[in-house]
Amino acid sequence: MVKIIDYFLAIDLGASSGRHLLGYIIDNKIHLEEVHRFKNELYLKDGKICWNLDYLFNEILIGMAKCKKLNKIPTSVAIDTWGVDFVLLDKRNNVIGDFISYRDSRTKGLIEDISKHFSKESIYKKTGIQFQEFNTLYQLKATPKKNLEKTISFLMVPDFFNFLLTGKMINEYTNLTTTQLLNIDKTSCDEELLEYLEVGKNIFKEIGFPKKNLGELKKEIADFIGYNCDVILAPTHDTACAFMANILNDSTDGIIISSGTWSLIGMEIDKPLTCKKSLKYNFTNEGGFDKKYRFLKNIMGLWIIQEVAKNLNYEYSFEELVNLAIKNKNFTTVFNVNDNRFFIAENMIEEINKYCLENALTPPSNVGELAICVYRSLALSYKEAIKELEEISGKTFKEINILGGGCQNTLLNELIKEELNLNILIGPIEATGLGNILTQMISKNILKDRFEAKKIIKNTINSGVKI
Repeated sequence: MVKIIDYFLAIDLGASSGRHLLGYIIDNKIHLEEVHRFKNELYLKDGKICWNLDYLFNEILIGMAKCKKLNKIPTSVAIDTWGVDFVLLDKRNNVIGDFISYRDSRTKGLIEDISKHFSKESIYKKTGIQFQEFNTLYQLKATPKKNLEKTISFLMVPDFFNFLLTGKMINEYTNLTTTQLLNIDKTSCDEELLEYLEVGKNIFKEIGFPKKNLGELKKEIADFIGYNCDVILAPTHDTACAFMANILNDSTDGIIISSGTWSLIGMEIDKPLTCKKSLKYNFTNEGGFDKKYRFLKNIMGLWIIQEVAKNLNYEYSFEELVNLAIKNKNFTTVFNVNDNRFFIAENMIEEINKYCLENALTPPSNVGELAICVYRSLALSYKEAIKELEEISGKTFKEINILGGGCQNTLLNELIKEELNLNILIGPIEATGLGNILTQMISKNILKDRFEAKKIIKNTINSGVKI
């Protein structure tokens, strides 16, 4: 019987679902086991699009408790989530106001409003972060002053859940970079931006970097789930975790696409790029593991096809949508997936049709044409982003690593290959959870560093183990 030395639990919260993955090493290969999965859905409250904090934390605890039932007690646990969203706490550590999602319209027009006080060039030089209406900077601007006046603590989503688990407040670095508040030269929130927002710098906590051990669970949490373990800071922004699991020989000379609800396309660099061209093309410099930067562009991603499936009342599985798309490959209409109209739409299918009619394009006439239209449009947007990336960096890329759940879409991979004519590496599928787990293993000295972690990933994939 094989003895498993250590289990590590990744809690990965995405914009549409969450899951708990146990990871462990046997024979120099990493193995993953899903122990819990749950939906994460938006809901309307008083006209605002919100997340359900209590529900999410309850699911976190349910998944942790399942490890006890399986008799697979993790040595440590780490949480990663999407970026930009946050909670504000009062002096009694109660949440102030509703937990509003970045998909809410409250920030509409605020980029232009703030740009009247600070030029886009100056904000970009300060933060290195691309301009998106849902950035935390604009969410804070849209927050009622009465809420800001009560605020004692600012925590990003994973910071808040780590606080509930341990009682310790830390602002994790990779997620904090997504806010467009962090000054990249000082590694602290920019005082001029905070002053404009009328937000005190004291609400932000100590910045913690990936690998940091926050210590054990609070007693009441340990009693509830049936065991105790350490809580480690993963790169708490899910894309930072995913990029850590890339299998490129040199991630500074190859392209990475983290394919999921969002498509994040870019490269790893040692120093941020904040030149005029990177601002023009709206690329971002987000923090990564070992203080590297993820120089990338956000593309709407599989969110669009997810919404299409929803509009079709889930009559078709995603596999069936792919098969129908293949049968309609001759349909060539494409649209701009990054148009803001597709960010949140009452009916995605109607929005695609309207776009086509407004731009003198042939709209899709059946489900298969609709699906191929979405996939072909995504592939084209990747091509355009890579052209911009090559122009900014002065590099010509020959290799691309598609990772994350979306890398299982063979049709989309083929369309990307047709558009780009690059060598394509596929996987790992569970890149985000894997990056989370590898960080814990490095923190606990099971692995030496990110380079040893990459060797483990490649050895696992080459041996035929699916991760």
